[in-house]
Amino acid sequence: MARMHVKTGDIVVVRVGDYKDKWKTSEDKEGNETKKERKTAKVIAVSPEEGKVIVENVNKASKHVKARRQGEQSAIVKVDAPVYACKVQLYCPKCDKGVRTHIEVIDGKKVRVCSGKKADGTPCGHQFD
Repeated sequence: MARMHVKTGDIVVVRVGDYKDKWKTSEDKEGNETKKERKTAKVIAVSPEEGKVIVENVNKASKHVKARRQGEQSAIVKVDAPVYACKVQLYCPKCDKGVRTHIEVIDGKKVRVCSGKKADGTPCGHQFD
């Protein structure tokens, strides 16, 4: 079993594909762009054996569902498909970007800590657990 850098419920940034470098913008009443923030997503499930994660609203796949009972309709359902864990990074709200983490022991407990640096060069140190 491989150790994963993300856990279920983490907020991540997708680094590759159609989802990389996406931005959510906020507009005021006149339609002027006021706030630009990185588009993030939540991890739904983690599979360490495969090295994959399922991320909410990323990598949608069409699944053909057959009717099981009489009178039930068959359908084509959109489901979240897994992506490789190496393609996502943990999102740090202080740095406002995807970052690498390292593990520190704080008060006898292992905690994931942001390895990113702020604009002025000082370490961020945001704790994730």
